Amino acid sequence: MTRTSLNRCSELTAVLAVLALLVAAVAPAAAVSVEQTDVPETGEVDSQVTATVTLTELYDTYETWQLAGQTGLQDVTWTVTFLNQAGNQVRQESYDGQNFTGATVDIEAGTSEVRVRVTGTVPAVETYSYDPQQSFTLLALDQTREGGTSNELTNQSATHYTSDSREAREAMESARTAIDAAGNPDTAEESFASAVDAYEAGNFDNAASLAERAETEANQAESSQQRNQLILYGVAGLVVLGVIAGAAVLFLRGRGDGYDKLG
Repeated sequence: MTRTSLNRCSELTAVLAVLALLVAAVAPAAAVSVEQTDVPETGEVDSQVTATVTLTELYDTYETWQLAGQTGLQDVTWTVTFLNQAGNQVRQESYDGQNFTGATVDIEAGTSEVRVRVTGTVPAVETYSYDPQQSFTLLALDQTREGGTSNELTNQSATHYTSDSREAREAMESARTAIDAAGNPDTAEESFASAVDAYEAGNFDNAASLAERAETEANQAESSQQRNQLILYGVAGLVVLGVIAGAAVLFLRGRGDGYDKLG
């Protein structure tokens, strides 16, 4: 091999080595596995809810780390339970408040699984939104290390509602289904858009009334379309009958001419 070839091989090796280091530097750390044991998707304002998640594969990245949690619930109690490989409880810690830090996960303590439960009251809705529906942070967990490094483990949101907002939303969803089935008539779409505006302004009675109007308009439009379709089918049927009748007359006339010639 010539000196030039050797130099090129050396340069290529150096480039590959640098690329390998860069890939290693930017590659994401292996994440702790999070199982949603019991996580509600929605809750009524001022009602109490509980969410539970289970963490496994705890030491893929670190053998010792701290767990931190956040929630949008109010009047909050956290319960963090540490379990060994046999599923037996090693210890349990409790925290109050919307945030907690300092729950240490350590391989030397024999912990192989961590169960996190948060219980609290569903918060009031600050701003209503139809699509997407308004939501809040139900449960967020971070893996933290001394020195400030932090990895998000999970961030679960839940929708929230009042009895009035739920009734309005149900009326709007029913209207939306009817409007789509009717082919999105303009009048129904306009009423539905007004219903959305009323809902997002917190005027739920008005939103429900407008949604019902939109549904009625959609049903009327669909009925009109069906009537027009039946009329078209009827006209088409008459045309077909007319063609058949005309063909029959021509056929009979042709047969009559033939008989006259034979006579």
